Amino acid sequence: MTDTAPAAPPHSSPPAGPVPAGRIPLPSATGEDAHPPGSPGTWSGLRPLLLRLHFYAGILMGPFLLTAAVTGLLYTATPQIESVVYGHELKVSAQGAREPLAAQVEAARLAVPGGHLVSVTRGAGATDSTRVAFDVKGLPEGDTRTAFVNPYNGQVLGTLHTTGEWLPVRAWFDSLHRTLHLGDLGRNYSELAASWLWVEVAGGLALWIGAPRTRQRLRKLFVAHRGPTGRGRTLSWHGVVGLWVSVGFLALSATGLTWSAHAGANIGKIQDSLGGSTPAVSTMTGHHEGSGSRSGSGTTGKDVGIDAVARTADEAGLRGKLVLTPPTDGKSAYVVKENTRHWPERQDSIAVDPATGKVTETLRFDDYPLLAKLTRWGVDAHMGLLFGLANQIVLALIAIALIGMVLWGYRMWWLRRPVRATGLRPGRTPARGTWRRVPGRVMAPLVVVVAVLAYYLPLFGLPLVCFLLGDLVVAAVRRRKETAR
Repeated sequence: MTDTAPAAPPHSSPPAGPVPAGRIPLPSATGEDAHPPGSPGTWSGLRPLLLRLHFYAGILMGPFLLTAAVTGLLYTATPQIESVVYGHELKVSAQGAREPLAAQVEAARLAVPGGHLVSVTRGAGATDSTRVAFDVKGLPEGDTRTAFVNPYNGQVLGTLHTTGEWLPVRAWFDSLHRTLHLGDLGRNYSELAASWLWVEVAGGLALWIGAPRTRQRLRKLFVAHRGPTGRGRTLSWHGVVGLWVSVGFLALSATGLTWSAHAGANIGKIQDSLGGSTPAVSTMTGHHEGSGSRSGSGTTGKDVGIDAVARTADEAGLRGKLVLTPPTDGKSAYVVKENTRHWPERQDSIAVDPATGKVTETLRFDDYPLLAKLTRWGVDAHMGLLFGLANQIVLALIAIALIGMVLWGYRMWWLRRPVRATGLRPGRTPARGTWRRVPGRVMAPLVVVVAVLAYYLPLFGLPLVCFLLGDLVVAAVRRRKETAR
């Protein structure tokens, strides 16, 4: 299908005349900078620019996209891996009445000596263990030592180093996907991938859908070509798969950017300014520290106990997996939050006065701002949590499709290499100077939009500036060489 435009690293149409299968002849002497005469329309002027941007973005950002796709594919299997690796800690046999939470906390405290209680997670099912997390000296910020307790007999099943709510396997794969285990520096790789994935998808869709087709060949927009192998077939698979999976690609790009280092901070500010930040219950009670001891928190002051707080949460209608966070000082309340991250989401939370056991504030997920709900749903879908196994399967298919898109793009570039060149030569690149063909009425607003996006998405803007500067330098060098001849 050589008469259609590509949807990922693209390339200009081959010249007329017979050529060896899968090969494209060398361009003419004026190939890279030649422009057809006449005044182009909007699309005919914009298409070559999109083609060149799509090509170079695919070549340069392909390794980042490929790495993100492979590590993301591995991440999708973590729930099943965890159920095997940590089955002993996570699951128990239902044996009748449960031990009080306070007794379970004390058993966990003996297993983690010197730890400061951070939270207690009561399982949603009858066979789920209770998680008791402690802050232990020497652990990185946000990491805890978690004891897993059998709720029926108070026996500690084991302790694990946890990161937030993630067990070690998920935390390892999560860090691999986000940072390649390179810390803050590594976060730039995943942000680069997220910042450019949507650019590649949007440009590819425009090129693929905007390619001229007859009515008889319109079906090839949606159905991949099954003819002989070569660039035409590769291009067809690249375009069709990109079209069908484009919504998934765009969703992954958008949700990935929300918790990225640089763009995520800017997106958070925009969300806050629109009143869409995620709310939280207030933990202030107005009480002052007094005498006595708090069984849950280890601080001083009257405390009804963690079991009374759990009963209050049950009476308030909280269900599923509950995370109980003790007060941090004599003026703070307990916070109990639902942590059901599959559909339908259950993220209600309450604050409970430790002195009286009464609810001081209630926050329902239904009352979240729409943007906060969308963020919660998007993040959980990105992590394969929102729809369970079906969510994992969809994510795996999207990751496989992205791997295929990148590899097909590089293959098309390889197939465009010169026929008679000696040694290994890369394929031809789309024409330089294509921006001069874009009408001013289109270029002016386009520059403004790109500048705004570059400001809010720094790892989109910086590579784009570097590409433009590099392109100008290469053009100047080539002109100087041509002048010197």
